[in-house]
Amino acid sequence: MLFALLALSLVCGGIELGNWQLRRAAQKEALQAELDAKAKLPPLEQDAFLALEDARQAMHQTVHLRGLWLTPQTVYLDNRQMHGVPGFYVLTPFALLGTEQTILVQRGWIQRNFESREALQPVETPPGLVDIVATVAPPPAHLMELGKAADPAPAAAGSATPPAQAAGDAHDDKGSAPAAAARPGVGSSAIRQNLDLEAYRTETGLPLRTDVSLQQSGAASQGLQRDWPAPALGVERHYGYAFQWFGLSALVAILYVWFQFVAPFRRRRRARHGG
Repeated sequence: MLFALLALSLVCGGIELGNWQLRRAAQKEALQAELDAKAKLPPLEQDAFLALEDARQAMHQTVHLRGLWLTPQTVYLDNRQMHGVPGFYVLTPFALLGTEQTILVQRGWIQRNFESREALQPVETPPGLVDIVATVAPPPAHLMELGKAADPAPAAAGSATPPAQAAGDAHDDKGSAPAAAARPGVGSSAIRQNLDLEAYRTETGLPLRTDVSLQQSGAASQGLQRDWPAPALGVERHYGYAFQWFGLSALVAILYVWFQFVAPFRRRRRARHGG
């Protein structure tokens, strides 16, 4: 009786876990369908994007924004691959026209110089007011780090750089671009393993949004490639786990039937024939 209860609990537990994995797969398939639907929507205009109470509502949707590239604050994230080739993700803050907001844009990827890590490939950054179409994305993903960088050393007396006005005297028919105060190159190298947006906001003094970033897409241009990897939802993994749990349940059921019924029946049969 004890073995029957144990086998029954294992079979029922395996079936329930398998069904849970199937439900998770269905949820992620629905999420993928939602992402595909958002990708087909027309770009969200800047006013509509800024009016969102939570910009994460527009996650994975394209937006059309106008502003200035803050080139001195460009960051290169190391050890990023594209098509299996190591290189850098190029990230530049973008000051939004008519606002005091800046948003970080993942502009694309450049290949690493294998002779000198610091010899970065040139990237073209258009000056003045520009329009960009990009996808709302989470902040840049973090890679595992073996150690933590030391706190930035204080600048020597007399060497501090005053805040720079990002927008300067740029104007168009919609008004002035934001005057985004920034301290280029404060505290850390432009080449980094990871980038924490809260720390980067403090470091640069920019009015940077930390809830989302943008990811430019499209054909290669400005020295950048933009074949971004698709979001890894792991649907196939859930189906694989479900198959394993169902298989385990079936194995337990087969073993129970074999050892509790088939094997004793065969022993009794051999005993009768032997007698």
